[in-house]
Amino acid sequence: MQEQPDLPFPPGLTARVELTVSDADTAQAVGSGDVPVLGTPRVLALAEAATVAATAGRMPAGSTTVGVRVELEHLAATPVGRTVVAQARLAEADGRRLVFEVTVTDGGEQVARGRVERALVHRQRFVERAVRAS
Repeated sequence: MQEQPDLPFPPGLTARVELTVSDADTAQAVGSGDVPVLGTPRVLALAEAATVAATAGRMPAGSTTVGVRVELEHLAATPVGRTVVAQARLAEADGRRLVFEVTVTDGGEQVARGRVERALVHRQRFVERAVRAS
């Protein structure tokens, strides 16, 4: 029986990133609303940053991941000055496809939850294709 090589990204990989909400992170500032609380686009960016951090230490040379699908529920408002924590856990790895479960919390309260799907790509080829397509 032939041994399978280790997956570069075994399910269960985790990472967390933090953000102290500033005026620049509000819905007003990012154009997603008119209230001075953490905007959904910043919640998504924070969740994606956690997924990137989860794979960073195992990234094959010349590769990167790109976001391809997001499901996100923004459940609670977070005012300026509070610190939110995004946690990502790799739930599924199928070839180049990586599916993460993500949560964002403010203290003990869940602010957001969802799934982020990323694809493993060869960085240079990906950029070259994008430039040719434009």
